[in-house]
Amino acid sequence: MHDDQHYLQQAVALARRNVEQGGRPFGALLVRNGRVLAEAVNEIHLSQDPTAHAEMLAIRAASRQLGPRLDGCVIYASGQPCPMCLAAMYLCGVSRAVFAASNEQAEPFGLSTAAIYQQLSKPLEAQRLPVLHLPQAAMSALYQDWQERHAAN
Repeated sequence: MHDDQHYLQQAVALARRNVEQGGRPFGALLVRNGRVLAEAVNEIHLSQDPTAHAEMLAIRAASRQLGPRLDGCVIYASGQPCPMCLAAMYLCGVSRAVFAASNEQAEPFGLSTAAIYQQLSKPLEAQRLPVLHLPQAAMSALYQDWQERHAAN
């Protein structure tokens, strides 16, 4: 718990510096075995990339060092991870996430992602964003080809 507080305070300090430099109040660290592998801040204001969240940038930086699997890593974030960042954590095997400010705390400032979580909890056909599944026969062969090539490596 002491380590959690220590790293979380570092994430909050990153977020504070980002606000002072014109960015959003989001910072993140990715830590494994007591070693900070990556730290990042939200860079949407710099890149205009809506995926340039602190957690995503920390995952990308750590993955350049370790590869796509980040098992045993912990993400410390100033804000509650959005669904995109949380999904990325699942995809790369992050073991734990710790955050300082909840979506409820962020809501009055327009920084909550609770509405996106609500949409994603609905079946595809009930979500606000139309998502259409058009099956393509070629995909089965493509998946089979990938599996055969992957097994050979």
